[in-house]
Amino acid sequence: MNKANGQSSKSTHILSTSANLLGFCFVVLTSTKINKLDQASFIDEGAALAVMCFMSSCLLSFLAIRNKIELRSIKLEKLADVLFLCGLITLSLTTILITFNII
Repeated sequence: MNKANGQSSKSTHILSTSANLLGFCFVVLTSTKINKLDQASFIDEGAALAVMCFMSSCLLSFLAIRNKIELRSIKLEKLADVLFLCGLITLSLTTILITFNII
């Protein structure tokens, strides 16, 4: 993570992947609203929670990239990483519950 030693930062990868998954969540939310699905409540809630995680992850990873203080940048990157993982888990659980007709 030390940029001075030539090691690349994970923040750029977190930012781009979070932004892509954020777009996916918006597509899911929009499609449930357009199709007026009866049981879309859980899908909406799961996608909305994932949106919040991915949006926060995008913001924190961007701040980590732009930050001049390396220690703060590392902390922001770690927090962005955790929020990204939370978003992935949320999407995974929502998908599993839908796939196996649990909801």
